[in-house]
Formats: sequence, structure tokens, C-alpha cells
Amino acid sequence: MKKIVFFDIDGTLWDEEMQIPETTKIAIKKLREHGHKAFLCSGRAKANICDPKLMELNFDGIIAACGNHVEMNGKILHENILSLETVRLIYDVTRKYHLPIVLEGPKKQWLDEEGFEGDSYITYIKSLKDTSVMLREFSEDIYVNKFSALIGPQTNYEAVKEALLPMFDFLEHGQGVVEMIPKGTSKATGIAWLCDYLGIANEDTYAVGDSVNDLDMLQFVGHGIAMGNASDIAKQSAEYVTTSLEEDGIYHALEHYGLI
Repeated sequence: MKKIVFFDIDGTLWDEEMQIPETTKIAIKKLREHGHKAFLCSGRAKANICDPKLMELNFDGIIAACGNHVEMNGKILHENILSLETVRLIYDVTRKYHLPIVLEGPKKQWLDEEGFEGDSYITYIKSLKDTSVMLREFSEDIYVNKFSALIGPQTNYEAVKEALLPMFDFLEHGQGVVEMIPKGTSKATGIAWLCDYLGIANEDTYAVGDSVNDLDMLQFVGHGIAMGNASDIAKQSAEYVTTSLEEDGIYHALEHYGLI
């Protein structure tokens, strides 16, 4: 029986410099040659999954924005977009309480000009000239799945949570970085939707991740794999802990399960 493997990106496929180990490239190529499917499964929105180093690995599809965008072979199968009323509320609340944000969508990302000084991730987003837009005012053109933020010295974070927690799960990554995911959605719900669509049994699903937004995914699939460099909570949620990204973790994990 052919299997399907879901790969987180940051801290799993590539490091902080967005470098992918050669053994990871070999492992994914072998996985697909054996007839198994390989999917990206990321908190990043689709607009932020465009780096040639990822695209040349020829994944069968992408689950983006923590399960709120699902596509296969370039065709969108499922999309959950925030209503304009919700986006307006996000905009007003984050302005009022001084929370710099990135609104993340399938085609574009809207980001605040101030509040992210020195953040390498935001510098990367700004470099994506075709998809990044400065968030200077609310616009009805904003079309997004989720948003992220960086808590600053002026932020009233508790007030933001009080206003938005009924609609969003707040995933706190540390160092002030927070992802806001629509309630009832996660990487796991995106995987569940895809597997139901394809008729794939849970026992034939695998996922590899390293951080807080991977927990639901690691617990949901038949076989959850945490990287050796993963957070402790991700390791506790996994069935198997492989070696670190730099120590050929992807290759060892797929070899461990007989997938390559």
C-alpha cells in the first residue's frame, strides 16, 4: 500500500538560512520514486511557499496556512478565506493595541511597515516583490487565510487576545512570535480533508515536524515524526524522534519506516 508523507518546512526541511540538506533532497526523491506521495504541510501561506529550492523537489501538493489551503498538482482543492468583516476587526484591534502583523493569503501577504525591525523572516517576505504588500490601510482587496504577529514593547497582547480569541487559536512560538489560526482549523484538519478526498487510510499517513504548530499534525497522522532539533513538546507528541535536520533527520526517518 502506497503512503503519504507530510513535511513541515521551517526547522524540518530547511534551516534558519533556508538551506536544505542534500540527504533530504535525496530522501524525498527516493520516496516519490517508490510511489509514495510527498506533501508540504506548513504554517506559511501559499504566497510564501515559492522558493525554488522547495519547488524543485517536486512535491505532489501543498497544505498551507495551517490547513486552510490545500492543493495538489497545482490545483486548489480546498480554501478557507477570512471574511472581510473578520479582516476589518483584525486590522482595527491590532492598530488599537499596537501589534505588528502579517496577513497571510494564497496569493499575497500584507505586512506592517514598522515593528519588525531586524526580523530576518520579515526581511525575506519583503523580498518577495510579487506577493508582499505594505499594510498601510484596510482594503477590501485583502484575501487571506490567517495572520501572524510579533509582540512588541508597546503591544497590549492580553487585550488583543480578549478581542480575537473567540475566533482564533493563538500559537505562541516564543520570542514574541504568534500565529493566529481560525478556530477549528490546523495542519491536522488540512491533512484530514486531503486524506478523505483521496481515500487514504490514517494508518498510511506520516508527518514530520518540529514546533508548536505541528502538534495536531503529529498526533493526528498514523505515524508522527519529530526532528531531533524539535521542541520538547513536539517530541512528546511524536511516535518517533529522528536525528536533527543537520544530521540527516529526514533521510533517517524515511529509512526507519521503510519508505525509502
